[in-house]
Amino acid sequence: MAESSPPAVELSGVSLSYGGRRDRVLALGPVDARIEAGEFVVIVGPSGCGKSTLLRLVAGFAPPSEGTVHVDGAPVAGPGPDRGVVFQQPRLFPWLSVRRNVEFGLRTTGVPRAERRARSAGLLELVGLGDSAARRPYELSGGMQQRAAIARALAPDPAILLMDEPFAALDALTRERLQEEIRRIWQATGKTVLFVTHSVDEAVFLGTRILVLSRRPGRIVLDRSAPPRSAGPRTRPSSLALREEVAAAVRDAAA
Repeated sequence: MAESSPPAVELSGVSLSYGGRRDRVLALGPVDARIEAGEFVVIVGPSGCGKSTLLRLVAGFAPPSEGTVHVDGAPVAGPGPDRGVVFQQPRLFPWLSVRRNVEFGLRTTGVPRAERRARSAGLLELVGLGDSAARRPYELSGGMQQRAAIARALAPDPAILLMDEPFAALDALTRERLQEEIRRIWQATGKTVLFVTHSVDEAVFLGTRILVLSRRPGRIVLDRSAPPRSAGPRTRPSSLALREEVAAAVRDAAA
């Protein structure tokens, strides 16, 4: 009998603390979670509960104080091309065109020019910026800049996309539009997505699974699968019931 594939991400007894011996602060954990390939997992919870910290541990930006983080069965020892990261701010290079921003990581790793051009062209079409490749980031709206950042994160074709409150700085209308876009991109690419947000509504709309963290030290207090998604309205009864459950868990976590 064939062995089952390892999970996309596995957290085992993960915690993170900081400070010295006398003023040690436990910021996160312990956390245990298993995330399968293709899931869209949204992490939500009160401010300061360790949501972004958890994402950084998966990205490899910092090691856990205790426990292990595995990606596709291998221990995380640092950042890698198998994990793309989208931050709250786009962090684009203002002196480069949108296309060259998307291609930047490919260029530094020696991907041939023709392949870079083909890949960036396809990704810019995917995020709705096919006609903006030659523009500079400062010529784009905030929402368009974040689309470019998503395309850049997807350029190395990572298996996992890590998104740290990517729409938090945007106006409500742009935020809803980009929620629709990232859901479409996820469906088109089949990537595993870990998405951090403060918004219960955003969590319920996007996630196939929602993790609620308690206040510091952050621990998982709710792990709930979302009902099958469709192109239907955000206010369908199953979504409203889930929203109430998640909102109650967040309120209790913050108490």
